Amino acid sequence: MKHESVQTYYGETLQGSEDLQTNACCTPDEIPAHVKAVLSKVHDEVLTRYYGCGLIAPEALEGANILDLGCGAGRDVYALSAMVGPEGRVVGVDMTEAQLEVARRHQDYHAEAFGYDSSNVEFHHGYIEKLEDLGLEPGSFDIIVSNCVINLATDKGAVLRGAHHLLKEGGEMYFSDVYADRRVPEAMAQDEVLYGECLSGALYWNDFLTLAKEAGFLDPRMVTARPLTVENPVLEARVAPLKFLSATYRLFKLPALESACEDYGQAVIYKGTIPHVPHALVLDDHHVIETGKVFPVCGNTWMMLQDSRLALHFDFIGDFSTHYGIFAGCGGNSPFNGLDAQAATPGCC
Repeated sequence: MKHESVQTYYGETLQGSEDLQTNACCTPDEIPAHVKAVLSKVHDEVLTRYYGCGLIAPEALEGANILDLGCGAGRDVYALSAMVGPEGRVVGVDMTEAQLEVARRHQDYHAEAFGYDSSNVEFHHGYIEKLEDLGLEPGSFDIIVSNCVINLATDKGAVLRGAHHLLKEGGEMYFSDVYADRRVPEAMAQDEVLYGECLSGALYWNDFLTLAKEAGFLDPRMVTARPLTVENPVLEARVAPLKFLSATYRLFKLPALESACEDYGQAVIYKGTIPHVPHALVLDDHHVIETGKVFPVCGNTWMMLQDSRLALHFDFIGDFSTHYGIFAGCGGNSPFNGLDAQAATPGCC
């Protein structure tokens, strides 16, 4: 029943963003100027049917082939179509025909608005849990995005596995979604309003990390996170005592990534050449890489930069010839930490 109830909620119940009963499916105002400029050209009807919870515009998009899972009326598809340029392509997938009708009727409008000879977007009707049914070529996408939709999927693991299958080697899944601080009780998960409002379908954050790794994304990286407040007293009482947050993750398809951040004595230098980020690249919430500065990295971070579309914008120092143990501060604490101090203190056995 979940598919049908979500289709009804987003195709009929909600006629615009103002109909939402919580702030879960809302993007905060911190939008970069270049993204605001693009959004100012998106058709008003598309904008009013937007229900995302984050900003899914990663860096270095020129010429990229992008897939949007749960594209709705197409706001993110059209914004990204401007960012990838005429040589890029953006494909949207959604299960709600009413949303896709809005998206499709404005293809020519956006091609003209962005100065393209023809539209560089396409839309497919289907389920993001069954991406294999859409006829999309495996290993053909540079980036897969999604904005507050995976929580609505009935099989989150299938979504992640399908995304991994469609990504190129070195590609990434860059997406925003809602997560809970504990597993959502079954009775709450059956509440159609809470489900449609992106709350009761939310994954427990630690279960998400497990599913991502099982799908082949071995080192999930959180980029941003913000707490969600349910500013509706009735619904707030129905979700208590659970807490929710909106988080953006990036998942790289790199089979050689290790289960922990290991130290090989490597470093990178960001050239400052990615458009709109001349001073520093924010890879994730604990890697802010300043331009021109030698920045030590673990082996996993090295591969995320060297074996992806980001490589052109970095100089690389070192290799994998010598292993120095766990990467301090990033990979976790080694049981060997502090042993020298402990050796001077008599033990109990």
